[in-house]
Amino acid sequence: MYDRVYTRIDVTRKYVDEMLLRNSDDVDRRTGYVHLYGVGLAAAIISLKRGHTKEYAELAEMAGLLHDYISYQGMDGPNHAHEGEPIVRKLLEEMGITSVEETEMICSAVYNHSDKNKIHSEFDEIIKDADVMQHWLRNPGEPLFREQERINKLCIEFGFDNFVSENYK
Repeated sequence: MYDRVYTRIDVTRKYVDEMLLRNSDDVDRRTGYVHLYGVGLAAAIISLKRGHTKEYAELAEMAGLLHDYISYQGMDGPNHAHEGEPIVRKLLEEMGITSVEETEMICSAVYNHSDKNKIHSEFDEIIKDADVMQHWLRNPGEPLFREQERINKLCIEFGFDNFVSENYK
């Protein structure tokens, strides 16, 4: 037996869980858990696959957990990424678990995650890819996925060649 060491991811999950538990809509709350935890995990996996350190993957998981924080508080809309960034910044400051540079990385990823047609920092792109990957993996057979080019690139990167669109090969 060993003593459990709590990480920054654990602290972030605590804040995410508390927020989701305040959501009275069972379906929305379940969707929030699936999506936020899924994007967090996908972000960590993508980070490690791309050769980053465990510490970088930890930050990516935290960003993935927080990227749609505002959306599950009844404030989902076309500008949720930009409107969510100041809330996530305040939350990170309250948690006190990130450096100024790490806070900037996470907040940039939150701010830019919906702008999938532009290329931003490598960290931002990991969160965008994780967001797209989670949406796709929740139902890989769903037709007409709106981020097909990103999915195709991710499928190639992860060796899921049988899922790459025929017109992309």
